Amino acid sequence: MHDAEVWAACFAGDKTLVTGSLDESVKLWANEEEDAASLENLHEKHAYTGHTLGVCSLDANAAGLIAASALDGVVRAWDSASGETKMVLESAPGESWGVKFDPTSGSSLVAIGGGVSRAVHVYDVNKGEKKKSLELPETTADAAKNGRFAQSVAYSPDGKRIACGVTDGTVAIFDVKSGKCVHTLTGHVAPVRDVTFSPDGKTLYTACDDGYVHVYDAHNKSLIDAFGGHKSWVLSLTASPDGAALVTGSSDSTIKLWDLSSRACAQTMTNHSDAVWCVRFSPDGAKLAAVSADRSISLFNVA
Repeated sequence: MHDAEVWAACFAGDKTLVTGSLDESVKLWANEEEDAASLENLHEKHAYTGHTLGVCSLDANAAGLIAASALDGVVRAWDSASGETKMVLESAPGESWGVKFDPTSGSSLVAIGGGVSRAVHVYDVNKGEKKKSLELPETTADAAKNGRFAQSVAYSPDGKRIACGVTDGTVAIFDVKSGKCVHTLTGHVAPVRDVTFSPDGKTLYTACDDGYVHVYDAHNKSLIDAFGGHKSWVLSLTASPDGAALVTGSSDSTIKLWDLSSRACAQTMTNHSDAVWCVRFSPDGAKLAAVSADRSISLFNVA
């Protein structure tokens, strides 16, 4: 297990879980059992090191690339099969935050929430080079003075758009090809911790420190709904691959499962004793992982 709070998680395939922690490590856990529902069925296969501060974001793509962002300002990428380091991107602390791979087949592009640089930076992991920077649209001087920065990121399923959650409560949606911000979504009043598109790319879900999850029409920039129920910050969210459910994790220590057909909370899980920093579905939707400030990792059978 990790020796400190676990802040980030992702699946690298359906049976491999990757976690990142305040203890500065990234660990890959292999799951060999078809019906595994607890960590008793996982074993640590590899530990990736090199960061000097906590790992705050993780993602993996279908080709087996893993990217990790840490508070030391460094983004590292590895080949999950060989453990080989593919990219080390160094920047000033506060200039790298959320990471997310382009989900389209064969792509090795990763988007990085640029923190205080107020941009999303796109890199090719295999080539180790920057492809472009997507600048956040200008806002009021007050917002800029109060430390507005690019925090969370998500690609649309077709790879054509990137959503960026911002600490002023807005969400910028970029057209990747042109590099332009095509929409700014409003409605939140605190930092947007996590963002994700629906599997069909039509809807964007956002998790915010204001305690709400927002549901937006990603094309028409309209707010469709707001889910309340958490008693504190909503730190993370993940949409099921079939588009039927949304799961959220909060600093109130709970995990909520939302039925998207009824837009109601179907279940609240209370097995963690501290903030749930990250929740993620496996690519096949059969498992759900949650990691917490209580240093534990939960793995649930969904299907």
